[in-house]
Amino acid sequence: MTFPLTLLPAGDTALVAELGDAIDPALNDAVQALDAALVGANPAGLIETVPTYRSLLVHFDPCLTDADTLGALIRALAAGLDQAGTQAGRRWFLPVCFGGDLGEDLGFVAGRTGRSEAEVIGLHCAADYRVYMLGFSPGFAYLGGLPAELHLPRRDNPRLSTPAGSIMQGGAQACVSPMAMPSGWHILGQTPVMTFDLRRDQPFLLAPGDRVRFMAIDRDRFAALATLAAAGDLMPDSEALA
Repeated sequence: MTFPLTLLPAGDTALVAELGDAIDPALNDAVQALDAALVGANPAGLIETVPTYRSLLVHFDPCLTDADTLGALIRALAAGLDQAGTQAGRRWFLPVCFGGDLGEDLGFVAGRTGRSEAEVIGLHCAADYRVYMLGFSPGFAYLGGLPAELHLPRRDNPRLSTPAGSIMQGGAQACVSPMAMPSGWHILGQTPVMTFDLRRDQPFLLAPGDRVRFMAIDRDRFAALATLAAAGDLMPDSEALA
């Protein structure tokens, strides 16, 4: 599948390559393919690429290249996206303690969707979430694949702070919070896994194109894993995507 490419300036040192305007796995695959192709081409002056749901932000050094030169390369690469492919990601299995003081909105979500708390947890744990992008804060993973039965508007009154590791949902999306931050999403639980940790060689655990599965655990298990995480000794199970 091909998508129309629109190039837009983002100041004088960046370009935005837009491929669409929807939350769609095929569209996001195309963004990932363009990202991989551009990084693989390694043109002079390329500083950083930032993939999103539907576009790719490309930062460049204006002393080494210019928007026209880089734009021409992006257009050429976009024309061959079917051959470019995407880099293989991973499916991560994140342990989550749902409800109670770690997931204070679980009861609200259950009530609004007409389901029991156990059914809400079951739906979340059955979903195979896709990491569409990282944004808002370092390592904040926007997840697509929230079951339609759980779609709800975000909170009317955002919280000034939500804990690191919060597993939340808002609208048609779910997310994993890497650090304490303000949020209007509904908190369902918390994972002890640190998805952003500067002590690791790769600080970001999750990457665009990865998958996430939630695994329900009890409070005692959460406490034990949180101790390991604080010491930098917790890495969740994962598997390579086919």
